[in-house]
Amino acid sequence: MTVSPADTREEPLPADFGGVRDAVRDQLAAYLAERVADAGAADGEFATELCERMAAFTLHGGKGLRSVLAWWGWLAGGGAATGRGARAALRACSALEVLQTFALAHDDVMDAAPLRRGAPSFHAVYTARHRQRGMRGDARRYGESLAVLVGDLAVLWADDLLHESLAALSTGAAAHAVWRDMRTEVVAGQFLDLTAQALGDRSEETAVRIDRLKTATYTVERPLHMGAAMAGADASTVSALRAYGTDVGVAFQLRDDLRDAFGAPDRTGKRAFEDLREGKSTLLLASGVRLAGEAGDTAAQDLFSRVGHPSNRVDPEETAAALDRVGAREEVRRRCRRLAERGRERLRSLDLDPAVADGLHRFADTAART
Repeated sequence: MTVSPADTREEPLPADFGGVRDAVRDQLAAYLAERVADAGAADGEFATELCERMAAFTLHGGKGLRSVLAWWGWLAGGGAATGRGARAALRACSALEVLQTFALAHDDVMDAAPLRRGAPSFHAVYTARHRQRGMRGDARRYGESLAVLVGDLAVLWADDLLHESLAALSTGAAAHAVWRDMRTEVVAGQFLDLTAQALGDRSEETAVRIDRLKTATYTVERPLHMGAAMAGADASTVSALRAYGTDVGVAFQLRDDLRDAFGAPDRTGKRAFEDLREGKSTLLLASGVRLAGEAGDTAAQDLFSRVGHPSNRVDPEETAAALDRVGAREEVRRRCRRLAERGRERLRSLDLDPAVADGLHRFADTAART
């Protein structure tokens, strides 16, 4: 039988969200299994207790959003869907999912969050195991310490995966520069988040800056930028993708803030009212402070002034109702919609693969859906 060239041609890697996510998970499953096996040579319990748990969390339960956006950035920047370069690029995109595990493990320790993705967070799991096994020392400190190690391991393996993947691309240095900036920005965002919370900073400017650094750049802007950089995209393409990422990324965070205060835990995978319990400096709360002052609503002003106060706690459900009453909920909703629409407009100048265009527009729609 004679085989035609078409019969031997490599199938293109997918562009639709589900297809990209599945392809990324296949890449990650193979990579993480190899790393866990290697870790077993160092210590079997370390491999089981820390590495396997980290790998399972990375592979299951997340949306896979960042890696998909990075792949869309690659395609939008002119990257091929087939060949050695495409496979290397997809593998590099998958490193973002391991980096996300680092961010979540550490974030949950800092926020004392008991749940993540509808299940106990890393530090909660390790704290409970300490108590169940009757181990010595402080159970909470042990749990938090092991969760920090999970995050440390994740960032190390994410770096390894990225560097190994970029070695096959001539644009590796440009992509690594984006990765470097992104990692610094997410830590800066976390720093501002913690500092603003400790100071009780309720300025809207601070809240938006935190949203941009902690979420928008890391979740949307930089993944798209990294993908485009790997593809060697021109400056105008990179600029349009980054502008889209900033707008839609901030909208995405504002949507999460609304869901924390007004959503259901079974949808968010976290406790309700976590931001209000912790006194986070969100735009929702900052807007509420301003609107309460403008309306002369002294009851709401008093309530908002006590959010996050360690010795004068407020009922988070009552606080959420007050935010709704003064109009903060609706104002943030409107801002989400405006940002998402502006993000969509940023794409008009780009000649995008239909699946990529559809995915980016759908993501903007999701960010606006509050």
